[in-house]
Amino acid sequence: MRLRNIPRAGEIIRTHHAVIRQPELQRGCWSQVFGNSRPIRIEIGMGKGRFIMNMAKAHPEINFIGIERYSSVLLRAVEKFDTDEFNELTNVRFICMDAREIGDVFAPGEVERIYLNFSDPWPKARHARRRLTSTEFLARYEQVLKEGGLLEFKTDNTGLFDFSLEQIGEAGWTLQAHTYDLHHNEEMNRGNIMTEYEEKFSAKGNPINKLIAVRK
Repeated sequence: MRLRNIPRAGEIIRTHHAVIRQPELQRGCWSQVFGNSRPIRIEIGMGKGRFIMNMAKAHPEINFIGIERYSSVLLRAVEKFDTDEFNELTNVRFICMDAREIGDVFAPGEVERIYLNFSDPWPKARHARRRLTSTEFLARYEQVLKEGGLLEFKTDNTGLFDFSLEQIGEAGWTLQAHTYDLHHNEEMNRGNIMTEYEEKFSAKGNPINKLIAVRK
């Protein structure tokens, strides 16, 4: 899908206090950015930010960082952050970057948990390496997750979910839990915070898949 360019996005992102510019300079120092040593969790491909901001609101004891590749999409998250519902949050920051650079931005063991929500399925076989749950990306996550760190992945795309389960095994990670119907799984759905896509797809009757994996 072609994203519409928004000319003002770049300037707003460069000047907004919640957006971290040159995030590679904070590698190993994210506790200083937040002013505390609370655990750090990141969402890769956060979209418009509803999930991560609601997580930050529900869990003030955790620091959250939302990563989004496209400035036009990150702009929407920043605009949402500036509303009365979220503008007092102090435990959330945003980065505009490609997820492939994650090892340049976070030090080994600096991240407690990674969230992937409704990631691009890249359906063509030749693009499999681009999927955020491929072994290639799992290797990148290993660089930054602490020992015993978790990956949580949600999608309505069953083909991508099956692929992800295979990749978890191939990468040597431990599958802690998984379901093909999150909203009817009482244990895994407890405390679940929905994304914009999740609400849209589930309203259509689409089952939501979720897995939780532990880094090797």
